[in-house]
Amino acid sequence: MTMGPVEYEGKKGFEFMTDATRRMSGLSLWADRIAPVALAVGAVMAAVGFVLTFTIAPLVNGASVGQGAVIGGVLVNNQLLLSQKIFYWHMPVAIVSMVALVGTLFYGIRFLMTRDGAYDLRAKLCTEISLVFILMTMCTGEMWERFEWGVWWTWEPRLTTFFILMLMVIGYFVLRNAIDDPERRAVFASVFGILTFVDVPICFLITRIIPSGVHPVIFRTDSGLSPEMLLPLMLSMFGFLLVAFGLYRLRLRTQLLEDGVARLQERMED
Repeated sequence: MTMGPVEYEGKKGFEFMTDATRRMSGLSLWADRIAPVALAVGAVMAAVGFVLTFTIAPLVNGASVGQGAVIGGVLVNNQLLLSQKIFYWHMPVAIVSMVALVGTLFYGIRFLMTRDGAYDLRAKLCTEISLVFILMTMCTGEMWERFEWGVWWTWEPRLTTFFILMLMVIGYFVLRNAIDDPERRAVFASVFGILTFVDVPICFLITRIIPSGVHPVIFRTDSGLSPEMLLPLMLSMFGFLLVAFGLYRLRLRTQLLEDGVARLQERMED
């Protein structure tokens, strides 16, 4: 059993020479063309969402802790401070980080089914994008905790499960770097990536499984999100989704170019 060959050809772009990756080449061409546009449009949407957050959006009434909650040993009341505006970027980047891991799951399963190295590459890049947005989620979350709750960290259910998710994503890359054989690395990484995704629905549903006044349930019929709140929130979310897609496609194209150059150099040396 060997990895699918990674030979390249063509004037308009690089193609993997396996059957599975050859079928993906048509989609890759149009995706590469729209990637810069998606990146630019996404950045503009996220910026507009940011502006609307500080102009038309009211304070986040979904973040109330009611009569008070003990966080990190400190009694915290809902102060509804300006720092709650962080919500309009914090939640979108968290959602995008989980969506990126859907790609890790999909391409990991596809690799195990086909042993095609193209799928392993795409799974790795999806996980890279996820890690970027996970770190953004943790940074914005830390800001919220410090300004609103008065603590830098507390082992609240969602914080804990998301922290575990971050450790697993980091562990994914540690695992890849620890294995030299390309096939074994791809197999182990695919399995670990699939296991990492198991924590995604747990992170999303934990506030429903274990109700928490600290982390409220946002997506519900009585969430209290007014149109003035939904508009900047959705603009930021779809904007960051487009940014993630653009970064992924540009990163993939760069990786394919680098692999192609490396293989051409190997042929010249031989």
